[in-house]
Amino acid sequence: MRVLVQRSGKSSVVVDSKTVGKIDEGLVVLVGFTEGDDMSKISYLAKKIVNLRIFPDEAGVMNKSILDYGGSILSISQFTLYADTKKGNRPSYVEALNGNEASILYDSFNCELEKYVKVEKGVFGADMIVSITNIGPTTIMLER
Repeated sequence: MRVLVQRSGKSSVVVDSKTVGKIDEGLVVLVGFTEGDDMSKISYLAKKIVNLRIFPDEAGVMNKSILDYGGSILSISQFTLYADTKKGNRPSYVEALNGNEASILYDSFNCELEKYVKVEKGVFGADMIVSITNIGPTTIMLER
């Protein structure tokens, strides 16, 4: 399981010209799944995400989590996090989990995040237009 976390201002996701998710501030979380991913990995990474101390405290130091700072999460399924270009310029996605299984894990991942904060979501498997205002910029890659 790979997760790319970005501290964000206004961010949104549009599918078929309709905004399906948006946040004013918080985290944008891009998540991809691979063979062997399960609820223990999902739970671990969800807790890791909400406890990442990447928001500023009163002194301007990144010392607060989203739980301390406030805000929401915009969660986007992203199988391309498993892109492999070792054999050339055309990425291979053979390490990405198949859509049916990944969809179930994506739903479980979002339910786990929702235990802690409000979560807006993209549409699994859809062509999405994702607009991200990356604050900092702060981008953290997590893998389990």
